[in-house]
Amino acid sequence: MLALRPEVCPPWLRPLVDNVDAIPDAYRRRLPADVLAMVSKAASAITSRGRRADREAAVLVLFSGPDSRTGDVPDDADLLLTVRSSTLRHHAGQAAFPGGAADPTDDGPVATALREAKEETGIDPSRLHPLATMERTFIAPSQFHVVPVLAYSPDPGPVTVVNEAETAIVARVPLRAFINPDNRLMVYRGDLGRRWAGPAFLLNEMLVWGFTGQVISAVLDVAGWAQPWDTADVRELDAAMALVGEQGGSPR
Repeated sequence: MLALRPEVCPPWLRPLVDNVDAIPDAYRRRLPADVLAMVSKAASAITSRGRRADREAAVLVLFSGPDSRTGDVPDDADLLLTVRSSTLRHHAGQAAFPGGAADPTDDGPVATALREAKEETGIDPSRLHPLATMERTFIAPSQFHVVPVLAYSPDPGPVTVVNEAETAIVARVPLRAFINPDNRLMVYRGDLGRRWAGPAFLLNEMLVWGFTGQVISAVLDVAGWAQPWDTADVRELDAAMALVGEQGGSPR
């Protein structure tokens, strides 16, 4: 199994890496108790039927930026994201971390995350440092158990869309765009209702919501980067998606 290297973590990522086990609790706190109970019940039902190898997946949560010795988040720090093709069966058109289903030949979730990231974005895995793995999480719509892999690179090199049938956009999004409270809101699917609203980020090229939005929101909380934002700004998904691109220019 590929080794984790938390010792190469820059000072500005240290609070996150040292407290990675707090991330699940941070995003569960955003869910009403009855909603959390329903999600947990669905995950238990899937697990009780037996863990299937093809239901395991991993995603790469890759931070890039200089090795700042001050401990402050560098102005040019960024996070790698993709937007999935609108023709995919699951999570079509959604912003997501690069990643996907485990292959039988993968040596654990770190290997899965790195392989999938290379296939989706063309990134060179040799330039990346896996730092930690987050808690394995059940994703109800696709019925995958997903392990987010936290990684760092001072310079990951070029990234691009490799397969347009799977990926519409590959972007290194400035971390400041997620920290900016003006870009934050709560989003819910109309068929589920407002009680299922979760943290989201409205950027010029994408709306980051769902599992990805929950993880990023929890990361900001655990790392101490979050700023006060309007959690009462709750919007239905289609209405929020209609706002994508209205900001113009680079993500704020």
